[in-house]
Amino acid sequence: MTASPARLRSEQVVDVSRLFEGRSLHWILEKSVLKQAFLSLIGVFVFSVSTFAASTLAPAIRKAPEVAFTVPGKGQELLSQYRGKVVALEFIFTTCPHCQAASHLMSRFQNELGSRGFQAIDVAFNDNSDLLVSAFAKEQQTTFPVGWTTRDQVLAFLGISAVDRFVVPQLILIDREGMIHYQTPPLGDEESYKEEVIRSRIEALLSMPSGHRSAALHHSAASKR
Repeated sequence: MTASPARLRSEQVVDVSRLFEGRSLHWILEKSVLKQAFLSLIGVFVFSVSTFAASTLAPAIRKAPEVAFTVPGKGQELLSQYRGKVVALEFIFTTCPHCQAASHLMSRFQNELGSRGFQAIDVAFNDNSDLLVSAFAKEQQTTFPVGWTTRDQVLAFLGISAVDRFVVPQLILIDREGMIHYQTPPLGDEESYKEEVIRSRIEALLSMPSGHRSAALHHSAASKR
């Protein structure tokens, strides 16, 4: 027969109380303090593991590979032409609703931060993107260059093989010296696509002192090892 909740609670209290039969108040308090200390250590450990896990999600700072893309009406451009600006490079599919929303966000950032040296770039690489990119830029009313390139160039840039799964858009944030600081994982994550997270990362790159960006971050990373 199943015991009632009231009976279970009563039996649990009795069982716990028996653990302290014949024990002094000093012994009970001592054990309580030890238990509290043990739980505190567990909390510190869990926090440390969580922090370490979060910190390992960011890829190592590295030089951005070159990528060529064609902007309708302007011809071929190179990523390296934008050296000296903080670049938000998005690899997109013109048929992707998430990419369309991301382009709206980048247009806002371009309007707000362009005067401070920020530059957004969309590069499409889906099938027939060479035929679709002009309409995409017009429909999304982008305020920055939107071009297209080959799938092979994009996968090589991202370090993804032809058989790997990935999501779009893929967002890469590059400092004024051409170093990649942030790149969404191949399968994406919620944090990397949040507007406030993207904005804070762009602001951090815009605020870096000239000539000390990459060196300072490499020194900081090395000191934590």
